[in-house]
Amino acid sequence: MTSTKPPGNGPQAGNDHRPANFPLLVLGALGVVYGDIGTSPIYAFREALTVSGQVSGMVDGKQILGLLSLIVWALTAIVAIKYVGFVLKADNKGEGGTLSLMSLARESLEGRPVWVLVLGIVGASLFLGDAIITPAISVLSAVEGLEVVAPQLSHWVVPTTVAIITVLFLVQRFGTGGVASVFGPVTALWFLTLGVSGLAHILQQPLILSAINPLHAIQFLGTHAGISVPVLGAVFLAVTGAEALYVDLGHFGRKPIVFAWFALVFPSLLLNYFGQGAYVLSHPEDIEHPFFAMQPEWAQFPVVVLATAATVIASQAVISGAYSLIRQAMHLNLLPRFSIRHTSETQAGQIYMPQINALLFVAVIALVITFRNSSGLSAAYGIAVTGEMLITAILLFVVARRVWRWRRTLALMVIAPLILIDTSFFVANVAKFGQGGWVPVAVALTAAFLMQTWISGRRLLTIRTRADEVPLTMIIDNLTRKRPSTVPGTAVFLTSDVEGAPTALLHSMKHYKVLHEHNIILSVLTSPSPYVADDEKIFLEGLHPLFSRIVITFGYMETPNIPRALILARKLGLKFDIMSTTFFLSRRTILPSEKGGMPLWQDRVFIALAHNASNATEYFRLPTGRVVELGIQVTI
Repeated sequence: MTSTKPPGNGPQAGNDHRPANFPLLVLGALGVVYGDIGTSPIYAFREALTVSGQVSGMVDGKQILGLLSLIVWALTAIVAIKYVGFVLKADNKGEGGTLSLMSLARESLEGRPVWVLVLGIVGASLFLGDAIITPAISVLSAVEGLEVVAPQLSHWVVPTTVAIITVLFLVQRFGTGGVASVFGPVTALWFLTLGVSGLAHILQQPLILSAINPLHAIQFLGTHAGISVPVLGAVFLAVTGAEALYVDLGHFGRKPIVFAWFALVFPSLLLNYFGQGAYVLSHPEDIEHPFFAMQPEWAQFPVVVLATAATVIASQAVISGAYSLIRQAMHLNLLPRFSIRHTSETQAGQIYMPQINALLFVAVIALVITFRNSSGLSAAYGIAVTGEMLITAILLFVVARRVWRWRRTLALMVIAPLILIDTSFFVANVAKFGQGGWVPVAVALTAAFLMQTWISGRRLLTIRTRADEVPLTMIIDNLTRKRPSTVPGTAVFLTSDVEGAPTALLHSMKHYKVLHEHNIILSVLTSPSPYVADDEKIFLEGLHPLFSRIVITFGYMETPNIPRALILARKLGLKFDIMSTTFFLSRRTILPSEKGGMPLWQDRVFIALAHNASNATEYFRLPTGRVVELGIQVTI
């Protein structure tokens, strides 16, 4: 047999965005990347007005300018400078997101420190909190437009929201490919509507543009120190959704995302916020829902419909993002293998996860029924997003120093101010913990606990399993002295331990007393890179005339497919025929132990996670008719 070099980090695949596709990528980015931040004008300025003490019929012009200035410079500093200017450049072989950044930062540090892993887990957990709140607050805020268009329908806001969200989660199983084709055009129309409706009122109050001057923001914070914390918490709602720029980097590439931001999204958002400010100055009695009230009467109902469509798109984007995040966590061994169904034959990223979908649905509906209005949910929104953004900034500092090789002084000068801004917004949102901020914290703590339990449980399981295994070299030495009886065909024994003899092999020899003519000890590893090139995927080593060892390395964004990977091994001399191959797996029955490394109750949580994990046959795409499972009991 031929031996190749051990698997490494191959070049990222699937991210070649050709110039011919650029307009389509820009349009797609509008629908997926900017759907969330594009719905913020519905409620962000309204909440800032509320917490600043503005009341119907009486508004303070200087405060309006101060609030707008804070929103403008929050969008500029956090989105335009931090994410567009720096974070998008911190890609991990073309992929983005908290776990990608964590992998990139951790691999750049000696010893792969645990604190970087902890930051990644916390950031990913906070994103899941965001994924639960976004559909609830987005759809609810859009449907609340009925209170302006037809006040007599106000009592239908919550039922209508529940119905829309229910349909949204029910259609997930059919895939988003067909619907996604209209995401971009609808969102583009939405941003044009934002810009045009805002511009109409700016022309009536052009002095509102003076809010571009950051002195208005500074003066507001200086003269309103007592309410500055809740105001910052409300202002931050204008930038929620900015993290989607990085999460969806691998789907569209940096250039389409940047172009869409500066060509349409940023100008449209600014025009609409300025327009809302101008409208409130001219109509101080309409501060409860300025976004809908500022529309011409003939356009109010169409705008409510368009806003609802935009919020559904924003919700779809964050649901898909949650699926992708969970899949990354699974491949990085942070969570058990949940069932994944691919909804597209051509797009690997289009997936549906039934268990995750059900959990998200229940949580979102519970939030809508509990809070009943977007103002109540706005208090719960900020902590998750600000926490994730702060973690991104910290990891960005590591990448700047270790990967980009910036000098310490330059890294501090550029990134320290960004960390300070994120910290300020995080502190401001922590102040709303009792008003609903506890929701994303509870979700994040639960997710982080499950990840920690899974990591610790797998480590204990590995220790217990190795204690019962014998070294593979010992078995091979015995086979050299006495050759056993053999049967035609190939046997593939899956094991997570590269050095030890698979438990399935030991049980097979014990029960069947024979070996196949060709026996492969197969281990599957996950690379810290999102993709691994085909020529670096396989490590093949001959151990004995009867035995070979294969290590297959998949990127954390790839779908593991063992039969397809084994075909690649033919180039290295492996004789592989799927019709004469049997895959042997060990099915573990895990038992709790009072003397284990975790408390008994946590053992039971780990066992429940393992019990709900999808089986290896489905996860690795093994042919079901060629799999033999041998059961064993393990006490952790």
